[in-house]
Amino acid sequence: MSDYFDEQLRPPPEADDSAPPTEDGSPGSIEPTTEEGAAPGTSGPIKVAAQELLKYGLVEQAAKPNLYRELRQNPNELQRILEPFDLVMELDDVRGIAFLAVPTDEEADDDDPWQHPLVRRQRLTTDQSLLVAILRQNFVAYEQTHGIGASDARIDLEELQAQFDVYLGNSGSDKSDVERLRRVITQLAAHGVVSEPDKENQVTIRPIIVHLANPEHLAILLAHFRDLAEKTKRVDADEESETEEGE
Repeated sequence: MSDYFDEQLRPPPEADDSAPPTEDGSPGSIEPTTEEGAAPGTSGPIKVAAQELLKYGLVEQAAKPNLYRELRQNPNELQRILEPFDLVMELDDVRGIAFLAVPTDEEADDDDPWQHPLVRRQRLTTDQSLLVAILRQNFVAYEQTHGIGASDARIDLEELQAQFDVYLGNSGSDKSDVERLRRVITQLAAHGVVSEPDKENQVTIRPIIVHLANPEHLAILLAHFRDLAEKTKRVDADEESETEEGE
């Protein structure tokens, strides 16, 4: 990977009057060399920013302002680097995030499986999908209150647990329910969606969450879980009523 960046980011040689002329009589050029005689690679900020983007998939302005600035100011350079990988960089300048994306192919058949030579679409579990929907809902509500681009959208773990249980129900064991939620949070934290719980038992919702899934699909998912929860409550109520009548 380093050799590729060295080649892509190496500046073109400049013409030099002291260089021997070419066969057609035009001025030649001298390739700058190191002491060993090899052409030097470019180790500038743009290379570091590109490597960071490829390594993690996103760069947040709040976390790494210098790298984000390089990405924002050099979109054409980044696109030249990413083009062989069939990837593009997208900028959400309002929220201060730069992230990788796969170009959409308008001619692709929707029935064909989604494929990319370097990127594999990951299927989320039911619990993960539900938590993404809940977190996104909370993040949107936070932005509606504080303005789009507002940072530090946090939520108490206890409040998140209550919202999670509304859709999945209570297992009867508070310890098991807490462990289930923390396990899913850890899984999503690996994708940069949310932070791990801090010492105040709060998690921070990352702004990249607004770009991870179709909001209509998430709304349908929440409605589905809400219907299931209501049906479960009605069944439990009917069973309890039948039990009382039998006594």
